[in-house]
Amino acid sequence: MRYLKKLLGFLFLLLMGLALWQCAKRGSPSGGPKDLDPPVLIRTEPENFSTEFKAEKIRLYFDELIKLEDVQNQLIVSPPLKYPPEVKPLGGANKYIEVVIKDTLRENTTYTLNFGQSIVDNNEGNPNSFLSYVFSTGTYIDSLTLSGAVKDAFNRNADQFISVMLYELDTAYTDSTVYKTVPNYITNTLDSLPFFELRNLKAGNYALVAVKDANKNNMFNQRQDKIGFLQDTITIPTDSVYLLNLFLEEPDYSVSVPSYVAKNHLIFGYQGDHRDIRIESLTELADSVQTLILKDRERDTLDYWISPTDLDSIIFMVSNEKLEKVDTFTVKTRKLPLDSLKLSSSVGGKLNFQDKFSILANTPITALDSNQIALFVSDSISTPFTYSLDTIKNKVDFDFTLEPNQNYSFEIMPGAITDFFGMQNDTLNYRFSTGSYADYGNLRLNIGGAVRYPLVVQLTNDRGETQREINATEPRIFEFSYLEPGQYNIRVIFDGNGNGKWDTGNYLLKLQPERVSYYPDVIDVRANWELEQTFVISN
Repeated sequence: MRYLKKLLGFLFLLLMGLALWQCAKRGSPSGGPKDLDPPVLIRTEPENFSTEFKAEKIRLYFDELIKLEDVQNQLIVSPPLKYPPEVKPLGGANKYIEVVIKDTLRENTTYTLNFGQSIVDNNEGNPNSFLSYVFSTGTYIDSLTLSGAVKDAFNRNADQFISVMLYELDTAYTDSTVYKTVPNYITNTLDSLPFFELRNLKAGNYALVAVKDANKNNMFNQRQDKIGFLQDTITIPTDSVYLLNLFLEEPDYSVSVPSYVAKNHLIFGYQGDHRDIRIESLTELADSVQTLILKDRERDTLDYWISPTDLDSIIFMVSNEKLEKVDTFTVKTRKLPLDSLKLSSSVGGKLNFQDKFSILANTPITALDSNQIALFVSDSISTPFTYSLDTIKNKVDFDFTLEPNQNYSFEIMPGAITDFFGMQNDTLNYRFSTGSYADYGNLRLNIGGAVRYPLVVQLTNDRGETQREINATEPRIFEFSYLEPGQYNIRVIFDGNGNGKWDTGNYLLKLQPERVSYYPDVIDVRANWELEQTFVISN
């Protein structure tokens, strides 16, 4: 009897387990394992690595339905073709793709079609990464390779889709070849990692260049494209790995056609160094007409201020003595209103202890009467200040003692500020406040290792915009006080010419940009924190 009870108990537990298992099976089906396999190339027409190639169409067949994604950017043909091949079908899913060659192929040349990650399976989007189709119009396939990486000379991260080009150093090659001729070989860094590999190369001597090719013509356009280059000749075969620094050149000097934007205001757009530009009126102006030229605070524009005149047009001569260039422009006057004096504050409500309070003007400031300006603390206590008139940036900077947790107000009476045309301000009141010292964090930075002075040390935000900077001509501790809480990057510029800023390179002059190093980690600054970091810079 005892044995029968045990047997019945066992059968009961077994039936309950089976019932619970069946209940569990009634849930949502899992759908099976996720497909992680990329599509597999099973055959091609003509065969991959064909020689004596004469076909006009290439077909690639896969083991499952595939689709094309971003093939315009991903497909790289090396050497480049004058007319890009047509790749189809672009819409929907198929088990093949077809490439139609629309150009005349060179004789005895190995071609590589690198599809990047443009071929993905239809269900999960798994790419067949860096699939290549290779053929030769000659009797053999070139098989040498060259590899390396691309970095941005100034920014922390490199751009995507950088074209890396090889030019054969034959009798036709000059330094200007990159401006007007497609390379012998080309590849692309694509959109994931900044590495490149040039394959199926023939032995020889080459120039290596990287270009962020904005208009995708496989040539360098100075006004649009970043460029990186090696000064040394590349001899293939080679086992070396190469690093290219990408930079945007200072554009060559040019001046745009000037135009009136107000009755008393013309603008002259330019590229190059504005300090070398001279603007003169070839039209005789009346003695009562006064002119003044200022550099715009933000744009590459020269503001030409002129007393209102009844002339129908003015002829200007714009010269650059350094480059021995002269341009002449005739500008017709237009029925426009005057630009009148408008003032604004540099502070939007809260003033950091490291910042200055400034008043900015849209027309040139020529005079300031400090007796018509008062600074009050807590709305009633008058406090002293000093000021300086910055005629270059067309602003007035004020200096005074800042105390924490205080409200300040600048009372500016009518006539305190006078501009170039004799216009004066109306009554103005600018209010702002300070926070507590505890609202901010402080950073002390030690820099060691392979360091050459002078340096420019910058704190940037995640967009690479400079928030603070310190120039140094000798070793020191870099102290950044009263920082807004947040995340910062550290950028160190090796200021070789000591001009206090980063200088870019120049391809024709074979001038590399000044070196920049980034601290590897993001600095997290918190309120009421003292933080100390050490940045050891390697060669």
